[in-house]
Amino acid sequence: MSEKEIKEEIEEEKPQEAEPETEEEAPKSREEELEEKLQEQTDKYMRLYAEYDNFRKRSAREKDARYTDALVDVVSAILPVGDNLERALQTQVTSEDALKFKEGVEMVMKQYRESLEKLGVTAIEAVGEQFDPNFHNAIMHMEDDSIDDNTVVEEFMKGYKYKDSRVVRHSMVKVAN
Repeated sequence: MSEKEIKEEIEEEKPQEAEPETEEEAPKSREEELEEKLQEQTDKYMRLYAEYDNFRKRSAREKDARYTDALVDVVSAILPVGDNLERALQTQVTSEDALKFKEGVEMVMKQYRESLEKLGVTAIEAVGEQFDPNFHNAIMHMEDDSIDDNTVVEEFMKGYKYKDSRVVRHSMVKVAN
C-alpha cells in the first residue's frame, strides 16, 4: 500500500465529527452514496492494477538483466580458450601431421566463433577504427604523422560485445597519436 492509501484509511477509521447540516445541504441519497463507494473501489482497483503492471515490468527487466549478467560472466570465462586457439593457429607448421592437427584446431575455432555468435556475442572491430574508450583499451601509443590521430593501428587482444551494447571484454590496442 502506498503512503497516501494508508493515510486515507486512517482518516476513514477516525471518528468523524458531525458536520452540521444546513438547510441547503440535503442528505445524500442511497444512489449517490453507492456511486461514491463504486468510484472509491474503482480508484483502488486502478491503483492496484498499475502497481501490479509496474511489478511485472520490473520483474521482466530484472530477469533479463540477470540473464545478461550470467551470460557475460560465462563468456568472459571462456574467452581465454579462444585466445589460445587463435595463438595456436598463428604458429607455422611444416610437417603433414602438424598441418592436419592445425586443420582440426581451425574447425574447433570455427565452432567456437559460431557458438559465440548464437549467444549474441560479436568481436569488436579495432584495427583502422577510431579509438573509442567504450570498446578499446589503449595499452600503447605511437607517433606517426601518416596516420590520423586516435586511430587504432594494432590489436593485441580481441574484444567482444554482447548484442552491440554491453562490452564483455575491451580490445587491447595500440593507438596512433
